Amino acid sequence: MTSSALRAQSLTRVFRTRGTSHRLALDAIDLDLPRGQVHGLLGPNGAGKTTLCRIACTVLTPSGGTVEVLGHDVVSDADEVRRRVGIVFGGDRGLYGRLSARENLQFWCAMHGVPRRATAARIDELLERLGLASRATDLVETFSRGMKQRLHLARGLVADPPLLLLDEPTIGMDPVSALEFRTLVAELRAEGRTVLLTTHDMAEAQALCDTVTFIDDGRIVGSGTPGSLRALQAEGGVRVRIHGLGTEAHSTLVSHLPDDIVGEHDPATGCTDLVVDTRAAPAVVAEALRLGHVEVTTGPPTLQDVYLRLLGHRDGTDRGMAV
Repeated sequence: MTSSALRAQSLTRVFRTRGTSHRLALDAIDLDLPRGQVHGLLGPNGAGKTTLCRIACTVLTPSGGTVEVLGHDVVSDADEVRRRVGIVFGGDRGLYGRLSARENLQFWCAMHGVPRRATAARIDELLERLGLASRATDLVETFSRGMKQRLHLARGLVADPPLLLLDEPTIGMDPVSALEFRTLVAELRAEGRTVLLTTHDMAEAQALCDTVTFIDDGRIVGSGTPGSLRALQAEGGVRVRIHGLGTEAHSTLVSHLPDDIVGEHDPATGCTDLVVDTRAAPAVVAEALRLGHVEVTTGPPTLQDVYLRLLGHRDGTDRGMAV
C-alpha cells in the first residue's frame, strides 16, 4: 500500500480559450502528500488550487503528467478514485435548495452507493456532527450561507472517504462556525483521514495544517511545515506592527521605507504589518515614531508574512522557498 494520499508528477493542465490561444493553469507540478495529515494549498485566486482539486477528484483530466490518489491513477482508475474521495467546494454549488437537508444527504448517499440499511443512521450522525440536526427537515433554500457550507461538509463525508478535498470550506461561516470547523478537521485527522485544504485564511492554515504548499500562476513556489517556513522567514528578520494607521497614513509610511519592505495594511484594525531585516528594524521603528505613530510592537513572522514574501510581489520574479 502506497504511503502517499496524493502524488502528482509533472502535472500540467492547459485550458483552451477562443481560437488557438490557451491558458496554462498548472505548470509541471510535482507534489507528494502523505496519508493521515492535513495539507494546506495556499495562493491567490487563479493560482491553480481549484484546478488541482478538480483533477484529484476526476472532474478534470490532466493535459500532461500523472496524478495518483491513494495509489490509483485519476485517469485510468477514475472509478476507484471517486470511491475514496470526498469533495467540498465553496459556495452554493451542489446543493438542492428545494429539498431538505436530509433529502439532500439521502440523494448523495444514493449517488455514492451507501447501502440503504445504513443511510438513515449515517445521515443522522452527520447532521448531528455538523450541528444541523434541528434543521434536518427544513428546505436548504432557507439556510444561511454558513449552514449551507456545513451541509457541504456533511455531503463530503457521506461515503466515509479516506481523502477529503476542502476547497475554501469556511466561506460564509461566522467565527463560531469556523472554530467548530477547525475542531471537525482535527477530528478527521485523528480518525486517520487525509485532508487537502485550500484557503486564503493564513491563521486557519497555521492552526490546522501539518504541511502547506504555496502555489502561484500554476507553479509551486514554496512548501514545508508552517513552523519551518516561519523559521526560514524569521532568519535575520522580524515582524513590526504599527498601530493606529488609516489608509492615507499607511501610504505615507510606506513611501518613506525602502522598496524591498513588504507591508500589509488592515483597515479594520488600523494596523500595518511589516517584515524587515533585523538590522533595519530600529530604523523602521524610528521612522514610524518620527511620523507620529507611537504604538509599535515587534515579534516573530507569521504564515501570513511567508505568504507576502512569496506572493506579495507578483512581478514574475522567482521567489521559491522549500523546506
